[in-house]
Amino acid sequence: MPETQSLNIAIIGHRFMGRAHSNGWLQAPRFFELNARPVLKVACGRDEDATQAFAENWGWQETESDWQKVVARDDIDIIDIATPTHLHHDMALAAAANGKHIFCEKPFCLGTTQAESMLEAADKAGIVHYLNHNYRRCPAIRLAKKLIDEGKLGRLYHWRGTYQQDWLADPQTPMRWQLRHEFAGGGPHIDLGSHSVDLARYLMGEIATVSCLKANFVNQRPDPEGSGTGEVNVDDASLMNVEFDSGAVGSFECTRYASGRKNHNQFEINGSEGSIIFDLEKMNELQFFSRSGPSTEQGFRTILATDPEHDYVGNWWPPGHIIGYEHAFVHAAADFINAVSGDGTISPDFTDGLRCMQVLDAASRSAENGRREPVSRD
Repeated sequence: MPETQSLNIAIIGHRFMGRAHSNGWLQAPRFFELNARPVLKVACGRDEDATQAFAENWGWQETESDWQKVVARDDIDIIDIATPTHLHHDMALAAAANGKHIFCEKPFCLGTTQAESMLEAADKAGIVHYLNHNYRRCPAIRLAKKLIDEGKLGRLYHWRGTYQQDWLADPQTPMRWQLRHEFAGGGPHIDLGSHSVDLARYLMGEIATVSCLKANFVNQRPDPEGSGTGEVNVDDASLMNVEFDSGAVGSFECTRYASGRKNHNQFEINGSEGSIIFDLEKMNELQFFSRSGPSTEQGFRTILATDPEHDYVGNWWPPGHIIGYEHAFVHAAADFINAVSGDGTISPDFTDGLRCMQVLDAASRSAENGRREPVSRD
């Protein structure tokens, strides 16, 4: 039997997403049939002690504090970018210039101009590039896509999406990098909105026009070091109304001030023949309404997407044994490894990242000028 190909991975970033990605790389070969073996080669971070502890815990073989040295190494095949948003652009360009395949965390970047150059660099290098909107890889989301593609919802009329969290509802919550425009590119409009826009594009198609209202609730927050306050210069909430190329219409709400909502990513799609509802906090379930049959028997029913016929689930547990948030990262890691060692096809990729930023930037222009804005896809 021929020896399985190995792919050496370097991860840049070691906090929340670094942990989620590391778990994905570790678990993928244990549960999925892979065409190559992922090797956790190098963990990179500016805090050397924290990076060393992270590497030891997750099984990374080496550590490095200089990301530019990492992307230039001849023995690295894949660069995993798990850093704050403002660092994605330069890291992706350097990785592409060195011929590395890229697994990049969302949000993609700070705006459309950066997104265009990242896509151009990746295409020029001929690498596999992936943007980790991991919710596409929830089995219930895959079921939603299948129902739509099979015509079970008929002509699509409405998208109604909300992404609500509450970690900033307390005005005394300290400053973080996510509250600075130069580091995050925006508030929940970018951070949460990018997920919602990606799902809407995946299930409904491209967005043609958008109007947007942004809100700011708390402009000053305590410095985490206790030395005064810092200025919040990103949005606190974003409301968007959109029209899709198909003629369907949609709404989006993104906020970090929804007390009681921890990670409430929900959408409803209404069509001529039926509707679906998804809520990430109940991620194994999809609610489905069909207009077929007598009206006395119609109503929303809950489908538990845990049978082996549902995408990805056959690699996990028996029906009814639910999976969780971390499993979508395992699915992404498995698909990415097989794309790199196979036909090079995976989505969402940097093209999707650009399309998402074009929508969000058009919405930001609308919030500034008070007019509906077309979404440029040049």
